[in-house]
Formats: sequence, structure tokens, C-alpha cells
Amino acid sequence: MQRTFALEEIQDVARQILSQNLKKVVTFHAEMGVGKTTLIKALVGELGVRDMASSPTFSLVNEYEGHNGERIYHFDLYRLHTEEEAYDMGIDEYFYSGDWCFIEWPEKTPNLIPIDHAAIHIKLLPGGKRLLELRN
Repeated sequence: MQRTFALEEIQDVARQILSQNLKKVVTFHAEMGVGKTTLIKALVGELGVRDMASSPTFSLVNEYEGHNGERIYHFDLYRLHTEEEAYDMGIDEYFYSGDWCFIEWPEKTPNLIPIDHAAIHIKLLPGGKRLLELRN
């Protein structure tokens, strides 16, 4: 799936992504400030989370409860120094739990990301629009 969008369309983009029979582990690839966290907040909202979602920059992971009690984990791995740090926190248990895992900065743990995952790439375009590519 490919889509060009403005930030005002983010909820519609989230609905479209979730309609793609999305895999439960999703990596997000983009430069800082392009909108990874904003998109994840929209996805979490579409999955039924009513609490305000926020970036887990300092905690590394935030946990939410969606529709029917399903678990959603939002990871921001930017501050990790080594894969061993992630492994020590039990990150692999989250990734193989069958629950939603939205992962920012997955390049920090390339050997720990499950092979069977979806990837979202976002690029900032001139004029402020974004180009999103989903590989599911």
C-alpha cells in the first residue's frame, strides 16, 4: 500500500492501514519529526484506546488496552545503546506475544525483530505532505 497524505488525514490513514489485514508486529521507519509517533497514536486510537497515547521515549515501551481487552505495545527504541539492553528488558517476549507491537527505531534491534512483521516507511515531501509505504 502506498499513500500520500496530509497530517489532517492521519485518522483516515490509520483506518486504511488497519484494513490491510495488518501483521501484529509493525516497524516504523522515518527520520525524526516526520510523524511516526503521530501515526501510532492514530492507530492506537483506531484500535479502541481511549487514553491519551504518548511517546515512550524514556520508558522504551507504553502498554495500552484496546477493543475487547487486546494489548497494544508502543516501543520507542531511540535511546537504546545495544540490542542486549532490549533483550534484557524481555523485548522478545513482547514481540512474540501475539499482541500488537508498534516499534519506532527498529534499526536499534535488527536481530530481535521477528522476520514476519509489517513495515511502514514514511517520507516527508515538499509542502508538508507525507508519503507512506506499507509492506505487509
